[in-house]
Amino acid sequence: MHEPNPIDIAAKASGEPTFREVGVGSWEEAHPGEPRPADPRFSAQLLDEGDRRNVLDRYRYWTVEAIKADLDARGRHPFEVAVENWTHDFNIGSMVRTANAFTANRVHIVGPHKWNRKGALMTELYQHVVNHPSIQDLVDDWHTRIAAERAEAERHIAELEPQLLELAPGDPRAGDLHAGLKQARHQLHMAQHARVIALDIVPGAAPIETYDFPERCLMLFGAEGPGLSQKAIDLADDVVYISQFGSVRSINAGAAAAVSMHAWISQHADTV
Repeated sequence: MHEPNPIDIAAKASGEPTFREVGVGSWEEAHPGEPRPADPRFSAQLLDEGDRRNVLDRYRYWTVEAIKADLDARGRHPFEVAVENWTHDFNIGSMVRTANAFTANRVHIVGPHKWNRKGALMTELYQHVVNHPSIQDLVDDWHTRIAAERAEAERHIAELEPQLLELAPGDPRAGDLHAGLKQARHQLHMAQHARVIALDIVPGAAPIETYDFPERCLMLFGAEGPGLSQKAIDLADDVVYISQFGSVRSINAGAAAAVSMHAWISQHADTV
């Protein structure tokens, strides 16, 4: 008979692990004596049965729709991510989950409509996921939306600047108008500097460690193995790679997406 591995024996005898509780039980269990919330954001089923989902504590017992609406209201980050789905890569679900963790503005799936959701762990329900039949359709849509954002910002600036000039000194409206103008100029700056960024290890790519991510950008990721299609690389404004020091050519697509999104977060997000 095969002798048990001594590590296995020691592990069983260690008394480990002890995991912390994830989520909460029913409302009556977690909040004894307190009235049930009447807030429509709360799910009656979750209040009855408990909430063991992988969500922040402030979203306990909330419906999916309420959580998604709150993320929108709080403001998603202005970067977007897209992944080519030609090989039905199992890493796509992991990318979607990471996009939720960093509140990407949108997630785009390029190619076949069905994608491997296993790794997403239902986080796609809280995201704005858009399907595109081709990389050309995705990039065309991106440029159309950026042009519209630029035009909208220019319109707001054209409206606000004359109003500020006409104000008398001490006018109480000045604060709101200055804030609106500052926001419009920021939106214009983002639209003017928006870029499509391909993430892949190819000749001529820039290292991510020294790359300055624009605030408004669309990151393109490819499938495990082949990476991005040539069309995607050709349509990108910039191509960026993640420096690696081992024997493999690349890390998996899900990990690459996480590293890239966090690089954007480290440069732009307010983490205080």
